[in-house]
Amino acid sequence: MFESKQTPEDVAGSRRPATEEGAPPRKPLQELQQAISYRFRNEDYLINALVHKSYLHEVPDTALGSNERLEFLGDSVLGFIVSGDLFKSRPGMSEGELSSLRGVLVRLSTLAELAIPLHLGEYLYMSHGEEAAGGRTRDTNLGRAVEALLGAVYMDGGLEATQAVWHCILGERSIEQMQQVLQADYKSRLQQFTQAHLRATPQYRIVSTSGPDHAKQFEVEVRAGERTLAVGEGRNKQLAEQQAAEKALSSLESELPQESDALDQGDQAAGRGEEMAQP
Repeated sequence: MFESKQTPEDVAGSRRPATEEGAPPRKPLQELQQAISYRFRNEDYLINALVHKSYLHEVPDTALGSNERLEFLGDSVLGFIVSGDLFKSRPGMSEGELSSLRGVLVRLSTLAELAIPLHLGEYLYMSHGEEAAGGRTRDTNLGRAVEALLGAVYMDGGLEATQAVWHCILGERSIEQMQQVLQADYKSRLQQFTQAHLRATPQYRIVSTSGPDHAKQFEVEVRAGERTLAVGEGRNKQLAEQQAAEKALSSLESELPQESDALDQGDQAAGRGEEMAQP
């Protein structure tokens, strides 16, 4: 079993670089394989998935290269898997809604959240500079590492193995994650609506907080320009914003027919006025 004291060069058969070259993983890679319930037959794939591009700046002769190619592959495979999951679990949903939900679920910020329980940043190879700058906890690094890891599993074990690893990463959070995706989509839909109809971008502001630290409740208002659209509540700022966006969207959409009727009535009145003005 591969241990984190090794470098990509050791596995590839080349000479191990000097200890000051590059920042290797802080944890044994065996623990990561246990966390995702998958043991690699070819550990080169696993190692390659964990090589951040900054590592090549200090160890340019790394045989396996950075994880960017596996990231590209993993992004595509993940999109396919999530599309299938959504198609089967949301039979009444339109193509547009499915696309929006897939986009939210596979975005880097979501993947970065899922990487935290795995301590994925602790397994990355990177430069000392990237490590010192917080690279092991940077969302983009974590999200891309999840994609690369899934790409590595796909190359090593195929689609079925990749599906199993992805569902393992989701774990018990899978249902909650789907609910958050549905809620998060209200924010993007509200932004599209207000920009199209109000020529404004929604702004969110915490109005108040209540309750003890372990059970806080947040109240958030959403505004478009000078207009307060709605107020939402939740156990954290994000959930409160999502509820506010949902309420605002519902309210604004209900106003559209009224606005259209008013415009139609105005046009009809203007037409009658023109008719009366004619001799």
